[in-house]
Amino acid sequence: MNRRTLLQHLATLAILPLLPACSRAAEQASAGKTGAALALGKPREEWRGVVSAPAYAVLFEEDTEPSASSPLNNEHREGTFVCAACRLPIFNSADKFESGTGWPSFTQPIAGHVETKRDFKLVWPRTEYHCVRCGGHQGHIFNDGPKPRGERWCNNGLALEFIPSGQPLPELRS
Repeated sequence: MNRRTLLQHLATLAILPLLPACSRAAEQASAGKTGAALALGKPREEWRGVVSAPAYAVLFEEDTEPSASSPLNNEHREGTFVCAACRLPIFNSADKFESGTGWPSFTQPIAGHVETKRDFKLVWPRTEYHCVRCGGHQGHIFNDGPKPRGERWCNNGLALEFIPSGQPLPELRS
């Protein structure tokens, strides 16, 4: 066995313990699909004129905003976080917590309002989630959140809008 092969095997062994944890988060997300919203089936390109260019890059090109750049990091009022594209409610403010990561983080989404998929962009598998209605990329799920769920739904602030309690939720965009 040459050195390159040995290093490839060692790298594979190093990520194997992470696989069950990633899979568990995806299964838990899929299990909460009661009352799921219906997908619009609108082509991604049609969202370009609806959201800002940076929000479009995050939502429909799966970009990531810089850490600590979102004003939503400091949003602590009661309310609802909605998808910045179609305005489907994604998170309740009661599920937001300070993760120290620089991105808005939540313990769980609103059931049935997100879909998950595997992401291998950084070599090791991660679970990414999207708005079930418009398909807009929101963020990734990690298994280092607070108890009892232990999940951190790490969201791009550009992918969300905050609606304070007492204000009507905006109409869904089609």
